Amino acid sequence: MQKTTLNTPKVPKRLSLSALTIESLREGIESGHWQDQLPGERELCETLQISRRTLRLALDELQRQGVLEVVGKQRRRIMGQSVTPLKFNAMKVIGVLTPISFLSMPSPISYVMDTLRSRLTASGYEVQFHIHAACYSSSPARVLAKFFADHPATAWLVLSAQVPMQRWLDSQRLPCLILGSSALGITLPSVDTDFHASCHHAGSLLWRKGHRRIALLLPKGMYGGDIASEKGLREALKTMPGTHLRVLRHDTTTASLCALLDDTLRAAEPPTAYIVARAAHVLTVMMHLMRRGKRIPQDVSVLSRDNDPILEATSPSVARYSIQPKQLATRIAQALRQLADSGTIENQNIRLMPEYLAGDSI
Repeated sequence: MQKTTLNTPKVPKRLSLSALTIESLREGIESGHWQDQLPGERELCETLQISRRTLRLALDELQRQGVLEVVGKQRRRIMGQSVTPLKFNAMKVIGVLTPISFLSMPSPISYVMDTLRSRLTASGYEVQFHIHAACYSSSPARVLAKFFADHPATAWLVLSAQVPMQRWLDSQRLPCLILGSSALGITLPSVDTDFHASCHHAGSLLWRKGHRRIALLLPKGMYGGDIASEKGLREALKTMPGTHLRVLRHDTTTASLCALLDDTLRAAEPPTAYIVARAAHVLTVMMHLMRRGKRIPQDVSVLSRDNDPILEATSPSVARYSIQPKQLATRIAQALRQLADSGTIENQNIRLMPEYLAGDSI
């Protein structure tokens, strides 16, 4: 048997989920996020993404330590004494990198970011948002190296990362989660809508409704979700006889999008259905087609790959695919906490299955 000496390394402690929950609750109390009393158990379970059993174990321990006092029907009052921070974990910083501000984001993503910040802060993490468009160039290595050196964080959430940026992040082995889809050959963990599945469904749906000439409108760039969309649609249509797919890539401006639509309409056999990525671009497509005398859906069908509250106010109503922003925020929060606490994420590719919402545009 090997003899133990003073220099023998300590065996690392493996913390239970209830111990981590105690830590999160104490940090939330110490930071002033909760004052006077804690929210109800249901709200706490949702915020911390834990079971009620785990929560009660943590609450009972904090009550035993004199941090909480039970009043009324299971309400926990925060005692007036100062809460001594736990020693086994300093506050972790989660950085969020985006090329645009909240005001420029689609409203569902803005909601996700706000919900995410609230949940992580309540769990004892410091959340720092960084808007840095220069990190998103086609050759971003130098800018990215300086940015991450100047802004240390325990874990990162990176929005709208195209392939060049993903390759650099992957090569540096940074603890980051991509909001979107990782490109082929990239090992970064990611969370996104299952665009492959939704576009595969879209191809089958349109074919069953008699469409044989289909256009897919995507913004220019190398986004993993757009790559998956095209792949899923092509896989669906290759098994269906007589179909023709045309992929149109625009620069996100109205002029570019309308020019591409006019080009398709001048073709001898124009598309009878358009699948459009990004909800804002769906409105441009529908209005321009109607401006050119096309009736929707009598002459041409329009299907939105994405959802946005604005699409609920259109006439005709838009057929589209949707995921719940609350569900997306929950999965991102779970993954970031796991990444910050352990350095890894159990499920490397989190894909949320969207719901098809039928509309009058098909």
